[in-house]
Amino acid sequence: MSLNITFLGVGLMGAPMVSRLLADGYALTLWNRTRAKAEAFATDARIANDPVAAVTGADIVITMLETGPVVEQVLFESGADSALKAGATVIDMSSIPPAMARDFSSRLRSKSVCFLDAPVSGGTVGAEQGALAIMVGGERATYDAMEPLFKVFGKSTYIGPQGAGQLAKLANQAIVGITIGAVSEALLLAEQGGADPVAVREALMGGFAASRILDLHGQRMIERRFEPGATARVQLKDLRTILDEARAEGLSLPLSQRVYESYLALVNSGHEGVDHSGLLLQLEALNGCKMASSDASHAEAQGVNLENPDA
Repeated sequence: MSLNITFLGVGLMGAPMVSRLLADGYALTLWNRTRAKAEAFATDARIANDPVAAVTGADIVITMLETGPVVEQVLFESGADSALKAGATVIDMSSIPPAMARDFSSRLRSKSVCFLDAPVSGGTVGAEQGALAIMVGGERATYDAMEPLFKVFGKSTYIGPQGAGQLAKLANQAIVGITIGAVSEALLLAEQGGADPVAVREALMGGFAASRILDLHGQRMIERRFEPGATARVQLKDLRTILDEARAEGLSLPLSQRVYESYLALVNSGHEGVDHSGLLLQLEALNGCKMASSDASHAEAQGVNLENPDA
């Protein structure tokens, strides 16, 4: 509790994670590019004007940012890395390419700063509930020292050396993206053929096809609730990273490639801000049909326009 913790990135995921740290009594310094998002916690945390001021004197710095280049800009191009004290630990919980994680680790090690790549899965709901799955790469001793902190957010697993956490996250995102595609195709097929997708989902949840994607995102599709927990834009970014990593390893991943193309079409059609379960919208556009909502009133109550979920 006496540790000075800095949190950089108070967005969709960062905000509920900050809330959990504050509820556990940690002293926090916050910085966010859009200051108003950090100011929401001004009564309980110190708000810094820039990354350098934020990390000065910190024992632990946690980053939750959208892309690898953004992490590089905030940590290095801003000069924050030079403001870190020797012996501090940087925990990057963003989803970035493994090679960037290894590079960041090397650059910080030269300043006697420890680094862990610790991307998460579970979305905003998992962040709010402290039920995130945390995949950690880096030195084992550093992970062991940080494990009590990870418990605030959910369940952590040590994967291996620097970059290994990001490789695990890529595996996660491949499964998530491909399975969202499979669920959207299955439910649309059933509904267009005359079956009730609500009943189909219920039946499948009792069989071998059961999954959290079918459970949570299948329900989102049926109710047409596409307000974001994790955006289509971020899913597209992760799929692009998966394919880049595959090429670097000499691998061909045809399912990931196909789902990437579907998400690219979804984002290019103006739906970058919908939840990644909104891949159903692209499938509907491709087929010129629409899966009827089982609960249109719920979607309207959430402020989601069923014809344009980004509106």
